[in-house]
Amino acid sequence: METFNQDPKPGRLILPLVLIGMIATTYTFINRVADNNQLEIIEEQPTEQVQEVVDEDTTTTSTTTTTLPSNYVEYLEEITAEKIQAIELGKKVLEANEKWDEKSITYQEAKQEFAEFIDDTELFTNLVTEPGPPSEFSNLVSGHNELITLVNLVYNDTVDLLAGLESSDTGEQRAAALDSFNTNLDQFINKIEEIVAAATSS
Repeated sequence: METFNQDPKPGRLILPLVLIGMIATTYTFINRVADNNQLEIIEEQPTEQVQEVVDEDTTTTSTTTTTLPSNYVEYLEEITAEKIQAIELGKKVLEANEKWDEKSITYQEAKQEFAEFIDDTELFTNLVTEPGPPSEFSNLVSGHNELITLVNLVYNDTVDLLAGLESSDTGEQRAAALDSFNTNLDQFINKIEEIVAAATSS
C-alpha cells in the first residue's frame, strides 16, 4: 500500500526550528557574557594640579671692610717687629746661659755676654717705649702701657742674671732670674699678639 506524505513541502518545518535554535543560542550566550564578564566603566576624573611655590631667599650678606688709619697700622707693624726682636733676645740669653752651665765658655766670656744682654735690653726698652701708639687710640695706648711695664721687668731680669752669675751661691739666683726673664718675656710677646689680634678684628 503506497504511503503518501501529507505535507508536500516538509522542509518548511525545519527552517523555523533552526531559527528558534539560533535565537535561543544567542540569548543564552549574551546572558552568560553579561553574568561572567561584568565590565565596570570608570569615569575619568580631572586631576587637580597643584603648583608648588618656592620662596627664594633674597637675603644678601654684606661685608663691610674697615680701612684702618695709616698711623694705626704703622704702630701694629712696629710692635710686630719688636715681638720678633724679643724672641731673638730670648734665644740669645738661653744659649749663653746653657753655654755657661756646660762650661763651654769661660767665666769672663759669660760675664761679657750677660753684660751685653743688659745693654741690648736697655736699648730694646727704649725702642718699645718711644714713640708709642697714636694718642687718639685709647685701646692701643692702654695696651702699650702694659708693654712698657713688661719690657722693664725683662730689663731688670737681665741685670739679675748678671748678678746671679757673679753671686757666690751655686746658681740659684741666676736660675731664679732666668725663670723670671722667660716668664716676663713670654708675657710681653703674648701681649703684642693680643693687641694686634684685637686691633685687626674690631
